[in-house]
Amino acid sequence: MTAPSIARIFGLLFFIAGIAGFVPWVASAVPADAPFITLDAGYRMLAGIFPVNAVHDGIHIFFGLWGLLAAFHFRSAVFYCRSVASIYVVLVILGAIPITNTLIGVAPIYGWDIALHAVAALITAYGGFGAGSLQEPAPPTPA
Repeated sequence: MTAPSIARIFGLLFFIAGIAGFVPWVASAVPADAPFITLDAGYRMLAGIFPVNAVHDGIHIFFGLWGLLAAFHFRSAVFYCRSVASIYVVLVILGAIPITNTLIGVAPIYGWDIALHAVAALITAYGGFGAGSLQEPAPPTPA
């Protein structure tokens, strides 16, 4: 799998996740013991397990559109994969620390978000730093 394929797939997944966070029947209310979020607009649990809010959803939409656009060119797809991998490693670390798991009350990144972000970081690291970024595929030869 090449970097453009990974960028396209993650772009689509991020975009769908971002939109889904705004849909009330896909995202349920947060439990009473959920961490406090200062920007609580749209603070819900996507699919009942992933904490999201309007900022979190907006960031997913941004990463989704970026990935879909980056997938058109090999180099931009590699840059996208490297950027997402690096950013998501930081989010995994911050999400695992109780004092930073809400990004100072701006966006929830705790719970199952940590595992999901870790998987995203690993796959995009493959596209940005691994075999997915080694060489730009040759254009097809006309028959």
